[in-house]
Amino acid sequence: MSDGQCEQLIRVVKGSPTPGELAALAAVLMSRAAAACVEPDDTARRQQAVALWRRPDRVAGFDGPRSWRSAVRQPETRAA
Repeated sequence: MSDGQCEQLIRVVKGSPTPGELAALAAVLMSRAAAACVEPDDTARRQQAVALWRRPDRVAGFDGPRSWRSAVRQPETRAA
């Protein structure tokens, strides 16, 4: 920026954002640019969240409508 001229970094194509919205956009873009320059270390990898839900496409298949009964049923013992 020389001689009082500003360089255009962001261009609004559609709509009329408020100065607050432009400031929020600039903050997000600057934080993303700063994060791209930093190399992740081992501590960052250890802190990554793991999904605790299971994926339905990896389940073996449908067990049947009465499969819960066989899971609950105790084996019968007969007296000799």
